[in-house]
Amino acid sequence: MKNVPLDTVDHVDRAVLPIGTDYPPGHVLDWHQHRRAQFLYGATGVMVVDTAQGTWTVPPERAVLIPAATQHRVRMVGVSTRSLYIEPDAVPWWPAGCTVVDVPPLLRELLASAVEFEADYALSGRDGCIATLLLHEIAARTPLPFHVAIPSSGDLAQLCRAYLAAPDVAVTNAEWADRSAMSERAFTRRFRSETGESPAVWRARARLLAAVPLLRTASVSAVAGRLGYASPAAFTAAFTRAFGLPPSRFAATHHGGERGPTRRPLHAT
Repeated sequence: MKNVPLDTVDHVDRAVLPIGTDYPPGHVLDWHQHRRAQFLYGATGVMVVDTAQGTWTVPPERAVLIPAATQHRVRMVGVSTRSLYIEPDAVPWWPAGCTVVDVPPLLRELLASAVEFEADYALSGRDGCIATLLLHEIAARTPLPFHVAIPSSGDLAQLCRAYLAAPDVAVTNAEWADRSAMSERAFTRRFRSETGESPAVWRARARLLAAVPLLRTASVSAVAGRLGYASPAAFTAAFTRAFGLPPSRFAATHHGGERGPTRRPLHAT
């Protein structure tokens, strides 16, 4: 199915509903949720998925697993998606929070085939086998670290979301503490307790995530300068350390499918 609203087919008795959708540049799917779990794959472009708990940046040829009934927003940068909407009972191993994963060639081809199905595709034969194999392939995927946590407190969350929208290397802990009417020490302690990271480490990671959509249209050197790195080499080293791949792999001219460092699969099959 392509460009079909989920609510028109959600009632169909199929554990896996594949839907492909094309979005105009800069499209935003405002806050919403699905009854089913969602495997959201960007066949092209970059997606940024927000929930109350964090922000996940999804590079080209990657996907994000969204748990059922999770309130979320998706910002699209030149995206054509291939989604699977999955009955929660069919995937008891689904992660409790959003998770970015790699999408290797076999899974890409299965997704491309699945979005050609009718809503009531036959469970026996080829279509049913592809739907079953899709779940096995997703369960074997390895989580990738393309996210930052959002604090639970409203004032800290506001600071973080504003920074994600406009990362600025000049921002300091002292400035954030002053805006929160706290001492720097108290602010840092509270921030770490809510995110698991110091504010400085969090901001550095947020800047690196901001680089992913920028790399679609700008060179590594240009992105490094825009985000305040001393040199392209410094930016490349920090990006590679955080994500396991150099920023050049995320340029628009480079096709994905590379593996990052080995991690545990979502579910041992």
